[in-house]
Amino acid sequence: MEQLEFFAIPSPCRGVCESNRKGYCKGCLRSREERLHWLKMTDTQKQHVWHLCVMRRKKLQQLVWLQQQTGDGEVVLPEQMDFDF
Repeated sequence: MEQLEFFAIPSPCRGVCESNRKGYCKGCLRSREERLHWLKMTDTQKQHVWHLCVMRRKKLQQLVWLQQQTGDGEVVLPEQMDFDF
């Protein structure tokens, strides 16, 4: 059963608005299509995109953590990565 939503779902935009070469925003981690169609999405679709963004951010944080643990040279921040989810 779906939970009722009483408030509009806000955009995950963080105001960075810069895409990597794969098309993912370096700020909110949405794909081109997710950014383009955000205003036309249902609340359920928006919740799904939010979930994807959270999972993508966790994946990038894990990569940074692994870099720090292994000491493989300079740490590359998620904003600098050409991530491909």
